[in-house]
Amino acid sequence: MNLEKELQNKIDLLTKPHGSLGLLERTALKYGMIKNSLCPKLPENKKVFVFSGDHGITESGTSAYPKEVTVQMVTNFLNGGAAINVFSKHNNAEVFIVDAGVDYDFEPHKNLIVKKVGYGTKNFTKEKAMSLSDAEKSIKFGRDIASEAIKNGGDLFAIGDMGIGNTATATAICCAAGIPIDSIIDIGTVINSDTLSKKRELIKNAVEFHSPFENPIDIISKVGSYCIGEMIGFMLECTDQKVPFVTDGYPVTSAAFIAYKINPEVKKYMFAGHKSAVKGHEVLLNLLEAEPLLNLGMRLGEGTGAVLSFSIIEAAVKMLNNMASFESAGISTGDEL
Repeated sequence: MNLEKELQNKIDLLTKPHGSLGLLERTALKYGMIKNSLCPKLPENKKVFVFSGDHGITESGTSAYPKEVTVQMVTNFLNGGAAINVFSKHNNAEVFIVDAGVDYDFEPHKNLIVKKVGYGTKNFTKEKAMSLSDAEKSIKFGRDIASEAIKNGGDLFAIGDMGIGNTATATAICCAAGIPIDSIIDIGTVINSDTLSKKRELIKNAVEFHSPFENPIDIISKVGSYCIGEMIGFMLECTDQKVPFVTDGYPVTSAAFIAYKINPEVKKYMFAGHKSAVKGHEVLLNLLEAEPLLNLGMRLGEGTGAVLSFSIIEAAVKMLNNMASFESAGISTGDEL
């Protein structure tokens, strides 16, 4: 009997009706497979990485907020005042902010990781967001961050992002990868219908302008961002080293979609933390065949939905390890009747 069958058999023989714990059962099975164990240890070193960067498309007016808010929010993260700080503390996880490409130089901080590829991407409605070499560098930097975190004992990661203009960039990436724009275009931050229409046309025209796209790296170079490139690299390294990671909302999941295009094994190590209220997120989750662990109507980003799901993953592991079986509890299964 292989491990997957052994795990499923163990789950089926717990003191509950077959399949009655739904997604918790599938989560336990997946976690056991990742950890290659019938009794996987609970995660002991949980970390959250919020990848931050500025997006050149903001100069075209696609967001309700100016790009300066990226700097202000990163400062808020470092000061411990944001939702991601509160939720991470609640789940006993440490937060690290990655400066992948913010148009600002922050003061050194113990929870700040500076892996700056550049000071914000270029406006991809007019030119390539970055050079091919910078796209490759962003993926390498993401791999480096994951490798260091794993070397330091990290065993469960949440991935979040922060950057004004990130949903526009995520939508452009998805369209470049072949997803119809009208199935995913949405407001991101709260914008009116006129701005949304403008956003749609800008992205549609930009994708046509940069077509054809030769491969996933070409997509990142032409319409991507430094933070999305680094998230892709982070996920690819976790996959190579067989460490589970949890995705957050739409921009993070767009990175997961591209990472999957590079290495389909990514799906085996990825948990979808939640389904956000951004329209395109459900489309991506379906394409990745990823079941969201939570559905709270959130659209904040920062990794908030990802880190909140840590407790669900831990509950699934505890179910696998601590629930009695019918045999150990002396409870009839009905098979002997």
